[in-house]
Amino acid sequence: MMLSVRGKQIEARQIGSPGGPTLVFLHEGLGSVGLWRDFPDRLAEATGRPAFVYSRAGYGQSERTEMPRPIRYMHDEAGLLPDVLEAAGVEDPVLIGHSDGASISIIHAGSGGKARALVLLAPHVLTEEMGLRSIAKAREAYERGDLRQRLAKHHKDVDAAFWGWNRPWLDPEFRQWNLEEFLPRIQVPILVVQGEDDEYGTQAQIEAIQRGARDVEVLLLQRCGHSPHRDQPDATLRGISSFLQRRAKL
Repeated sequence: MMLSVRGKQIEARQIGSPGGPTLVFLHEGLGSVGLWRDFPDRLAEATGRPAFVYSRAGYGQSERTEMPRPIRYMHDEAGLLPDVLEAAGVEDPVLIGHSDGASISIIHAGSGGKARALVLLAPHVLTEEMGLRSIAKAREAYERGDLRQRLAKHHKDVDAAFWGWNRPWLDPEFRQWNLEEFLPRIQVPILVVQGEDDEYGTQAQIEAIQRGARDVEVLLLQRCGHSPHRDQPDATLRGISSFLQRRAKL
């Protein structure tokens, strides 16, 4: 389905009957509704709660956004999230964010936005040189390899999706990007799910969240890269389900 949010058409998917606590999925920097695959369905079934999945403007089948994206594009998306939730009729969100989506969740909750709990898959709260090197490798794979062809299956405007993510991260000014100021203001429990082999972030991200936020649990997965829900789907599903049933009272 498509939702109208501030005049733009946003691709979205509703799982289960709306109402009450709802799992809201915020995708990674190159993600979309489709790239979550069946994980939202599996988590909705495991928790017995409805889910809402959407593609941000410029991703998936959503309408194209203004380009170039600013360095603070994740702050902008966090500012838009309340409008997305209102359009979807979600009043009691549990935010499940992956990578960029996790960072957007942190900004939203740390700015007083609604959330019953946060599940952060491979989150970023600060820049690391190793992560920037991986993003530079992604640019090379897009320009010279088959990454563009693979992503084109999932995005109506693949160039907008890729460059809207890649260029801000590789801007020299992005090295100053930091979200640690938002962490002490988050009032709800947090689960961080991180792969030991994450090519975009180290445990420094976890440590920063533990230092700054008041209520943090961590699930560190072996043989897992940047996408725990794809690399270790069963372990990720069990960990999130247990956390939400214990801490979010689902």
